[in-house]
Amino acid sequence: MSAGTISERVAEICGYRDRLAGTDAERRLTNALKAELESGGRRCEVEPTWVHPQWPIVHLLHCLLAVAGSIIAASEPVVGFALVLAAATSAYLDLSARWYLLRRLLFRRASQNLLASPPEAAGEMPRLFLCANVDAPRTGAAYTGLAARLYERAARRLPVVSSPTRIWFWSIAALLLPIGARMAGLEATWLDYVQLVPTLVLIVACFALGEIALSPASPGANANASGVAAALATARLLDDEPPANLRVEVLLCGGGETTMQGFRSFVRTHRRELDRATTRFVSFESVGRGQPRFALSGGLAVSLPLDPKLAELCAAVAIARDDEDDFDAEPIRDARATAAIVARSYRYPAIAITCREDGRALPEGHHTPADVPATVDPDAVGRAATLTADAIRLLDRDLGRTRPATAAAEPAAT
Repeated sequence: MSAGTISERVAEICGYRDRLAGTDAERRLTNALKAELESGGRRCEVEPTWVHPQWPIVHLLHCLLAVAGSIIAASEPVVGFALVLAAATSAYLDLSARWYLLRRLLFRRASQNLLASPPEAAGEMPRLFLCANVDAPRTGAAYTGLAARLYERAARRLPVVSSPTRIWFWSIAALLLPIGARMAGLEATWLDYVQLVPTLVLIVACFALGEIALSPASPGANANASGVAAALATARLLDDEPPANLRVEVLLCGGGETTMQGFRSFVRTHRRELDRATTRFVSFESVGRGQPRFALSGGLAVSLPLDPKLAELCAAVAIARDDEDDFDAEPIRDARATAAIVARSYRYPAIAITCREDGRALPEGHHTPADVPATVDPDAVGRAATLTADAIRLLDRDLGRTRPATAAAEPAAT
C-alpha cells in the first residue's frame, strides 16, 4: 500500500466525524470498510455487540467512591475501608477488562465488530488476527497544555511505566493502608497526611475525568485511523504472498476507546472456538508518527507481559532491517489500553504495535483536536505494517517447521 493510499485511507476514516463508540458514525464507517474488504475478495461478517461508552464517568464514580470512603473513614474506619476496597476492586476488574461492576450501572449502546477472513481459509490452520479499533477518542484538558507537559517529563524520569490512569488507580489502593491502620486502632497524626495525599489526587482526577466526559471527539487520525490503515496495509502485504501455515484475519472493532470493549466482546463470544495454543493477536495503536515499537508489556492498572515469541520475531525483523536508514524498530513498555492487553488477560498470545517519535512518551496531539490526517506520516504507518508482515512471515516459517513433525506424531499415537 503506497504512502498516498495510506494518507487517503486515514482521511476517509476521519471523514466520519464524531465517531465515538456506539455512534451512527462508527457504524457507517464499519459498513464502508466491510464493503471495501468484500470487494477485495475477503469474506466479511459484522457482529453486533453492546458497549458502555462513558468510560470517564465510570472512573469518575470509582474515584468519588474512594474519596467518600476516605472521608467517612475519619469517623467510621470499617465503612470507609469497605467503600475504598469496593472502588479498588471494581476499578481493577474494569481496567483489566475482566468483569464490569460499576460500569454496568450506566447505559449501553450498540456497536459492532468487523471480521474479514481470507477467501479460502482452512479451518484447522493456526489463526492470527490483525486488530484495530475504528472509533475515535474524546478530547480533554488533561491531554493538553501543562498536564501533557508534566506527564511527558514524568514519563521520561520515572523508573517505572506510569500513566494518569495508574496514578488514580494506585491512589485508591494507597488509601487502604492508612484506613486499614485506623481499623486496627492506630491513631497518629501522620496517618492524616498519608491519607490526605491520595485523597487530593483523586479529587483532581474527578475534575479531569468529568471534563473529559463533557469534551467532544478527537478527529482520531493517529488514534486510531492510523491503526486501521496499518492493519489493512499488513493484510495487503501478506496477500501478495499468503502464509502457507497461518490464517491471517483482519478484526476491526468498535468500542475501542472504552477499554477495548468491542474486542473484549469478540474474545468472550468466540473463546470456545479460539484455541489458546494456535490463536494469536496483533493490535495496532497510534502508528502514525515516528518509528515502530513493539510492546513487551502493557496494561492500565498493572503491567502484564505480552507474548515473548511474537516480541522475539519483531526483534529479529528489527535486526534484519537495522541497516535501513528509515527503519528503527525497538521494544517498548506501554501503559495504555490495547487489544493485545485484553487478549493477554484472557491468556491468548498477543503483541501491540505502535509508533513513537524520539523522546516522546505519547504521540503528538494524542486525544486532542490537533490529531488530524495531515499530522499522520504514511511512511510511519508503512513501517509498522512492514514490521508486522515480516514478523508474521517468520512465524509462518516456524509453524511450517513444526507442523510436519506434529502430523507425523499423530498416526504413531493412534
